[in-house]
Amino acid sequence: MNNPANLSYTKSHEWLEELDNDTVRIGLTDFAQESLGDIVFVNLPQVGDEVVAGESLGDVESVKAVSDIYSPVTGVVRAVNEELMDAPELINQNPYEAWLVEVEHVTERVETLSAEAYELFCQGEE
Repeated sequence: MNNPANLSYTKSHEWLEELDNDTVRIGLTDFAQESLGDIVFVNLPQVGDEVVAGESLGDVESVKAVSDIYSPVTGVVRAVNEELMDAPELINQNPYEAWLVEVEHVTERVETLSAEAYELFCQGEE
């Protein structure tokens, strides 16, 4: 399992990258894409939509199931990775390059884990 040390992770298997004091980039972890199998569809919010920490911001459909994506922060969607609309399989190919959304004006966050703590958490999930 590949978990870059510069990211933080949630127990619902999203990763966060701090872009600045007020903005984060969010994606699905390697563990999540591996568990889901081949991802065939991604449903994401629109630019300008508000997202709330701990609540669903969208979902992904794989050959196995449809799974919610939970927002690790409260804020406003600044950007959506439009490339995933036509090529959701990019999440399977490189989950840490295939970000989902960027959220700005972050006011609240769920508890996150370091890469090392997240790996230990995932070992308990297997």
